[in-house]
Amino acid sequence: MRDEKSLKTIIGLEIHVQLKTKSKMFCGCDNNAEGKAPNTLVCPICMGYPGTLPKANRQAIEWTLKTGLALNCQIAEFSRFDRKHYFYPDLPKGYQISQYNLPFCTGGYMEIPINRKDDKLHWDFKKIGLERIHLEEDAGKLIHKKDYTLVDLNRAGTPLMEIVTKPEINSPSEAKLFLRMLRSILRYLEVSDADMEKGHLRCDANISIAQIRNPKSEIRNKSQIQNSKLGVPVEIKNLNSFRMVERALAFEEKRQKEILEKGEKIVKETRGWNDAKGETFSQRGKEYAQDYRYFPEPDIPPFIYPKKYFNSPNIQSSIPELPTQKIKKYLDWDKGDQIPLIEIGFLLVEDAKLSSYYEDTKSSIQIHPVSAANFILNILKVENIKKIPPKELGTLIKFVEDGELSGQNAKKVLAIALATGKKVEQIIQEKDMKQLSDENELNIIIDHVILENKKSISDFKAGKKEALGFLVGQVMQKTRGQANPQIVNQILKEKLENF
Repeated sequence: MRDEKSLKTIIGLEIHVQLKTKSKMFCGCDNNAEGKAPNTLVCPICMGYPGTLPKANRQAIEWTLKTGLALNCQIAEFSRFDRKHYFYPDLPKGYQISQYNLPFCTGGYMEIPINRKDDKLHWDFKKIGLERIHLEEDAGKLIHKKDYTLVDLNRAGTPLMEIVTKPEINSPSEAKLFLRMLRSILRYLEVSDADMEKGHLRCDANISIAQIRNPKSEIRNKSQIQNSKLGVPVEIKNLNSFRMVERALAFEEKRQKEILEKGEKIVKETRGWNDAKGETFSQRGKEYAQDYRYFPEPDIPPFIYPKKYFNSPNIQSSIPELPTQKIKKYLDWDKGDQIPLIEIGFLLVEDAKLSSYYEDTKSSIQIHPVSAANFILNILKVENIKKIPPKELGTLIKFVEDGELSGQNAKKVLAIALATGKKVEQIIQEKDMKQLSDENELNIIIDHVILENKKSISDFKAGKKEALGFLVGQVMQKTRGQANPQIVNQILKEKLENF
């Protein structure tokens, strides 16, 4: 049996993104098919009638180029569309207009945050390289009934951007994180809603197991694999949720390793995923490029984009600050504590509006970035960010940080602010919720509590630590819950130990 450490997982993703343009890729039909009756958003072009002429959607091309720039790709000065031939019931032309050897974008990379192996509290950023980004048209949709199948061509011709990664992902969890980061970027760029459950973002995953002769070597991509035997890639088709991607890859990773450990060979094939059973299943042998008989699309001229076009201020300014840049900025704000990336930082940057709200809250007043992040995610909740201005939330957090408001009362103030729209300071003043932190005043109250509860002092001296909690409770009762519990604990301990 081979040493488990000698097997290295190699994953590459092919991601299809539906662009949310108003019209389809090669005709003027409405591109929003959600909730529409079948075959009502169609015309002779997207239905593949003979003699029709396609016209490329300029917005779809520009959004593809914009995505390429955001993902650090090289933009082709000369590119074109090709015909990819295959038969399927929802592809009436018998071919798909796609791109083959001259795509709009090549190369590039995207960074994902990964936990350091030797330090679980800190994170590094791993670059996942891209092979290409190209543009094509989507096929229609098959609706399977009990004993027959229907075809809906509303989706036929939808602009479909395909992003192909290099085989540099090394675990199912990395693949899931990559897709989550990519979804955020696409939403920041406003080119797609990227909702996997609605089919806006679909993924095919290629996975193989490399047999490494030196288990200690780190593998980042194929060019770095030396003294090793590359595995046989297996493709898993049509994965439409993050959970499904991770589960399918984990199952296939385990299946392939078990086959190799038995001394058997992996079959190069395309497999499907049965989510109910939690397993992949064989569908067909793997296709090759020659099977599709690609040739240049004769009805659409090539595209020429000079390099100077992409260096213009208008193009560059259309790309916002992206999630990875934001995470790095947040870490730089607080180098001491380091915002927990996945638990806090990543959740903040997934949504551009939430990220802006967080930054506005933090900058509105001098507060700790982790306090602001925790308060927004765990107490305010995302759905309420429109109901209270960032400056008001920042003021509330500042009261808590300064010890002038307890965490419990802060929640009450927030609830009132959300319900009434009143300002934070007004609510605190009206409800007399300000926390008592003055040590001189607290000393007087604590002295009274000690005199009234001499038995608790004896219990504390006898080693009964719960006596301290009782006394703290008595102080909180006398101050109607407004005493700062940390200061009360500190003063009580000092007095009891010196009693």
